[in-house]
Amino acid sequence: MSTERRAIRSYVLRAGRVTEAQKRALAELLPRYGIPFAAGPVDLDAVFGRRGPRILEIGFGNGDTLIELASASPGSDFIGAEVHPPGIGHCLLAVESRGLTNVRVVAHDAVELLEHMIPPAALDEVLLYFPDPWPKKRHHKRRIVQPAFVALVASRLKPGGRLRLATDWEPYAAWMLEMLSASPDFTNAAPDGGCIERPERGATRFERRGRRLGHRVFDLEFLKLGRSPFPEA
Repeated sequence: MSTERRAIRSYVLRAGRVTEAQKRALAELLPRYGIPFAAGPVDLDAVFGRRGPRILEIGFGNGDTLIELASASPGSDFIGAEVHPPGIGHCLLAVESRGLTNVRVVAHDAVELLEHMIPPAALDEVLLYFPDPWPKKRHHKRRIVQPAFVALVASRLKPGGRLRLATDWEPYAAWMLEMLSASPDFTNAAPDGGCIERPERGATRFERRGRRLGHRVFDLEFLKLGRSPFPEA
């Protein structure tokens, strides 16, 4: 593991309850479906045993969206990054029960994963759904969407690759829009330069909670500038 540690992180590790089934998953399934953190680039073709579209979800929570997307798109390969053991265990149990072969989990900080393990231009999509909005002004520096993060994601996406984001915190949606619109590497997929219609995806636990509280959900989609790797319809 790299000895260099970021001073500011976008998450707080919480001591959530881990069920016995989740403990088993962490012990028995993580070695099977996990990618250990490494200080150098990983050969994703070797990891998945093939070459196909590659999608990374940052902070997958319980894995609900990751599992649904992977089940619906067996021709694509999905990498999920998460640091909270209960969510990782929950996701691994779902991978096993559904017999999915196109999901791999990295139980490590997603920024360090991008920095060290993902080769340049290796990803077709990056998903960032309902990250912690850190609403207090003094905590804005902890938001994951910052200029350096945007540049890092851009470097790991193929030309034409997609960065998809969602939040139920309107000020954070405006923050994301500002940060991404200022990047020379991305263009907004929304014709009006704002949010897009909600794409087909499973609702995360955080989205369901936000909707129960009456929050509006904001979806953003930005394309990496360059020739698209997606075939024409």
